[in-house]
Amino acid sequence: MIALPKGSKKLIMAWATYDLANSVYNLVITATIFPIYYNAVTTSKDASGKILSETVNFLGFNFKNSALYEYAIAFAYLIVAILSPLLSGVADYGGSKKKFMKIFCYLGATACLLMYFFDKDTVSLGIILAVLACVGFSGSMVFYNAYLPEIAAPEQQDAVSAKGFAMGYWGSSILLIVNLMMVQKPEWFGLSNAGQATKIAFLSVGLWWAGFAQIPFYYLPEGKRKDGNRTTFIKGYQELAKVWGELKHNMQLKRFLVAFFVYSMGVQTVMLVATLFGSKEIKDADGNGMDTGKLITVILIIQFVAMAGAYLFSFLSRKKGNLFTLKTATLFWVIVCIGTYAFVYTPAHFYMVAVCVGLVMGGIQSLSRSTYSKMLPETKDHTSYFSFYDVCEKLSIVFGMLCFALITENSSTMRTPILALIVFFVFGFLLLLRIPKMQEQNSH
Repeated sequence: MIALPKGSKKLIMAWATYDLANSVYNLVITATIFPIYYNAVTTSKDASGKILSETVNFLGFNFKNSALYEYAIAFAYLIVAILSPLLSGVADYGGSKKKFMKIFCYLGATACLLMYFFDKDTVSLGIILAVLACVGFSGSMVFYNAYLPEIAAPEQQDAVSAKGFAMGYWGSSILLIVNLMMVQKPEWFGLSNAGQATKIAFLSVGLWWAGFAQIPFYYLPEGKRKDGNRTTFIKGYQELAKVWGELKHNMQLKRFLVAFFVYSMGVQTVMLVATLFGSKEIKDADGNGMDTGKLITVILIIQFVAMAGAYLFSFLSRKKGNLFTLKTATLFWVIVCIGTYAFVYTPAHFYMVAVCVGLVMGGIQSLSRSTYSKMLPETKDHTSYFSFYDVCEKLSIVFGMLCFALITENSSTMRTPILALIVFFVFGFLLLLRIPKMQEQNSH
């Protein structure tokens, strides 16, 4: 390992490369290829294409295929929410950031590689690997984020963080486009069919993730141990408890976090179930569902528009204030969900919804984090507050996906759970109204 000085361009580039490495999991596995393939191998059809069964057996229990996937993702994020404070304590006090970052990185990458063996006869394996990949991704991100203060000076950190985001965004999009070409034209790559191309896509994610991770693993420092106390592993939970106690003295921040938790249940769920919804509910003129290429195109639209949306909502927040803009975003979400529930039935409609979702997806996520940052009290302990924010976000995914899964399990269509998403956004809007306007002026 080469010891590079804090703030050096090579060290910053090495750190940002991990975003390039692991973002392919989020885009290729979570949002596109895996859920599309999972739906295909767990749906039985007759010769005419009519659906015969969407029931799958997992560990001896029968589930509707889409509900099982939603339960699995909820369970994965529950594990992450429980582990995050522990991992934060290790990152802050244990001096073993790189070692643990490697462990979670290789856990996630290996799970993606093993997805090659997932097919209609190994559904339980596929679900377990999806959970392990999610835990690996989220666990490694705890240590990746904890490196930022060590590799960049305070005045550099905004730009460095944005650099990592940009590298991850473009890198994952490039691999997804390659995977799309493989699935659409497998013969170009010497592959026999789209199913084989999909399995190669899983391999490509694991290899890309572990391969590019070697750059930050080579250059990043090992980390310095802050103390030798055996309570290192519970430091993160102690810090969260401290933040929880301080919230009762900060009504503005407390009310914002409640609103954020509620509308995030909708925001995060939309991205996680978008491709499953498209594959089941959107039909072309011949009555066929959207194919893999069209579904991946939808996610790419959301990705690219989300970048523009983040800048648009940032501009609006400068003009009208953070809270006004968040209220506008939640109302926009309500309109999008109502429109999807009632009017979106064709691929063309779904493409239009993708543009709307992308526009507000990037905006509400970036603005929520910056609004929270501006509301923080005067403190040197920003890490604990952002750890609390991260746990809130993860738990919102758990509850959002669990609610969506329960309704899906007891419904004949994936449209019905959209009603729950509408409720999340309406209540999120109402909760944002509870934050006094005079305090909004202090938040931007």
